[in-house]
Amino acid sequence: MPKMKVAQVPKPGADFEIVEREIPQPGPGAVRIRVQACGICHSDVITKEGLFPGISYPRVPGHEVAGEIDEVGAGVKEWKKGERVGVGWHGGQDGTCLASRRGDFVNCANVKICGISYDGGYQEYMVAPVEALARMPESLDAAEAAPLMCAGVTTFNSLRHSGAVPSDLVAIQGIGGLGHLGVQFAKRFGYRVAAVGRGSGNAALAKRLGADAYIDSAATDPAAELQKLGGASVILATAPSGKAMSALVRGLGENGTMVVVGASMDPIEVAPNQLLFGKKGVKGWAGGIPTDSEDTLRFAEMTGVRAMIEKYPLEKVNQAYARMMSGKAEFRVVLTM
Repeated sequence: MPKMKVAQVPKPGADFEIVEREIPQPGPGAVRIRVQACGICHSDVITKEGLFPGISYPRVPGHEVAGEIDEVGAGVKEWKKGERVGVGWHGGQDGTCLASRRGDFVNCANVKICGISYDGGYQEYMVAPVEALARMPESLDAAEAAPLMCAGVTTFNSLRHSGAVPSDLVAIQGIGGLGHLGVQFAKRFGYRVAAVGRGSGNAALAKRLGADAYIDSAATDPAAELQKLGGASVILATAPSGKAMSALVRGLGENGTMVVVGASMDPIEVAPNQLLFGKKGVKGWAGGIPTDSEDTLRFAEMTGVRAMIEKYPLEKVNQAYARMMSGKAEFRVVLTM
């Protein structure tokens, strides 16, 4: 049987190991994807360290997958061999729980997660259920498109559902893996964009990405600076720091909302009066489903939004993962096959 290279986690907390496996066959309702690129997301730490119960090992992480269909399983009619596709965090739903029956697939009680529920994209070929597939435009480079399957859809989808309308002031907190895409999407949506970062080092980059203003949270009171600009209709909180998010709540304008997409374990502290007066709110947003990813990819193709990436071959997966974890990558690390 033909073989493929796979970067797998043999057990929780272990380093990645490169092994050879037989190229898998897709079962009914699934396709086999020849992976061209896969982003390394910080959420892959869940698989690497065994942070979710019930993960089977060895396991192959990766939920920022870009490739093309190599083979289709029995009963698959709507997808064809050779089609370009992506797979993101949302790897399928049960179709029977209350959320799924209501069409709220993101909140499926038994949601499948690519790279956690089944092997993801740190390999040359992978199998995915058809409900996890997003069509990918031909013109997008696979390595640039891969991060759009998680970081991209998270920022794009949260902003388009935030309630902000063109010309509103939208603040992007953090100029990192999520934030550098958030600034680009916000500008293309027609918002007035204020980028909020710690230190002056990212000021020029933020302006280049499309920010109309840059606020240095280390040198100023960022909430006060947002109020000087009229108060933010939306603050997209991407940097994983509850403390940094807490400091920005006062920067919301009337009816403003902080949308949290940066995952952090420390709490966001908000006084009730900060929300009551002005009818302000704080809410979370978690990515999207494959059709949302398709919208993200098409919009990026149309408008030129691109992830800033650092590429590594699959064989250097341990080095690539360490680079992502260091926080020094600019800004998304991508494995290429």
